[in-house]
Amino acid sequence: MTWGLSACSALRNGLNVPGASQNVPNRQSGIALVTVLVFLLVIAVLGKFAWGPLLTGLQQREEFIRRSLKEAKADREAAEARLQEYEERLSSAAAEAAQILEQGKREGEGLRAGIEEKARDEADKMVDRARREIELAKQSAIKDLYATSSELATEIASRIVQRELNPADHEKLIADSIKELGNLDRN
Repeated sequence: MTWGLSACSALRNGLNVPGASQNVPNRQSGIALVTVLVFLLVIAVLGKFAWGPLLTGLQQREEFIRRSLKEAKADREAAEARLQEYEERLSSAAAEAAQILEQGKREGEGLRAGIEEKARDEADKMVDRARREIELAKQSAIKDLYATSSELATEIASRIVQRELNPADHEKLIADSIKELGNLDRN
């Protein structure tokens, strides 16, 4: 650096030299030489103190960007894999839900058919029981009718035996008997 300052002072002194107009090409050559020397000096100082840290920082930045890109790619691939897994799970869950619904429908249909069958059996049993009760009531009514008829017949026979019948009495006896049978049916 000192050398560069001395070159600058020499240039300044060279400008004040009497008769300098004659040495214009020499002066310009000197200025060019000093400029090149100063430029080389600045490059050397920058190379030693500025370019090294600057290049190190740029290399670190480049490595950081590469690492970030690799991590982002790995994260993206992992996210896509998780998304695929979630979609498969969702599809599996939807299929399972449909299967459960179908099974529920089948079980519901089976249950409905069982309930209907049970109701039909109960209705058939009730009808059979009613028919048996009707038959029993009919048989009981027939027995009562036979008993009543035999009582009437016995009573008629005893009346006939107690008196002798002429045709008018005979018709009256038949009419009275029919009348009594009608009264028994109403009761």
